[in-house]
Amino acid sequence: MLGAIVDTSLGDDEFHEDSTTHSLQAYVAGLVGHEASLLVLSGTMGNQVAIRAALRSPPYSLVADNRAHVATYGAGGMSTICGAVIKPVMPSNGHHLTLDDVQRHSTTTETMYDYPTRVISLENTLLGTIMPLADARAISQWARSQTPPIHMHLDGARVWEAVAAGAFTLREIAQCFDSMQLCLAKGIGAPLGSVVVGSSRFIERARWSRHFMGGGMRASGIIAAPARVAIDNVFLGGKLKRPQEMARRASALWEQLGGKLLVPTETNMVVLNLEASGLAPLEFHVMARKFGVKTMDLVGARIVFHYQVSEDSFQRLCDLFEAIMTQGSRV
Repeated sequence: MLGAIVDTSLGDDEFHEDSTTHSLQAYVAGLVGHEASLLVLSGTMGNQVAIRAALRSPPYSLVADNRAHVATYGAGGMSTICGAVIKPVMPSNGHHLTLDDVQRHSTTTETMYDYPTRVISLENTLLGTIMPLADARAISQWARSQTPPIHMHLDGARVWEAVAAGAFTLREIAQCFDSMQLCLAKGIGAPLGSVVVGSSRFIERARWSRHFMGGGMRASGIIAAPARVAIDNVFLGGKLKRPQEMARRASALWEQLGGKLLVPTETNMVVLNLEASGLAPLEFHVMARKFGVKTMDLVGARIVFHYQVSEDSFQRLCDLFEAIMTQGSRV
């Protein structure tokens, strides 16, 4: 990736002048089967750019899983930047949104009291779990049958992981959505950036949204070049399977030791349910740092496996699990 940065073009993407960025955007659009795409600086920006582009004249609302990043970790951008009311929905099956969930929480009437649902934003993967293709298709078919059609957006920051797990292909999941955001800097390991995909007309409006948010880029090739390497070498190179296997081994050990999971381990993420495991969260995170293990305490204890995680690092995690479940951090 560093070599790609050194050799990249340095054109101005604000004026459509960078060949490396053009190539990446065409490449990603082709991978997912959409007409066009747009390079942005982050996944959070990608979601904001896409949804801002989808929304036109208020009032309007957005339906999303209550755990989704657009509803929880987007710094309130859906309300402050997009002006949309978020309708957070708790999945009735405890795993993923279904058509019934979406229908019950969507507003399809347009009286003077309503704020109609204009966007349905789904996240796949969410906390490492995979929304089945059949459910995404059912929601999409219903949304597109409405008058006017409801825009379908996918926060696909980690959709690479679902594809690597064999759940569906990029093109299969992309067919369900009018826009997608794919993060380049998470599982596939580019230095930064995300890509928004959609129709050519939609991407033109998304380009306005990106500029409005201060996301215009001059020498954008330094972002686009390593991103292309990440897609080819990590995603298409099959390097996401190993961290998913590590995650399965780690969650199996955790449960074997008596621990509980907040959600099942389906890709590269293990989310520990500390309270159900009888553990004090603060002490757990302090002890994790002593073992050289980084955890996130935003939801339970989230442990994400990357394709560069070594066996030595994995063993430190196993040692942490054994130490914490046999010695300390008991509530």
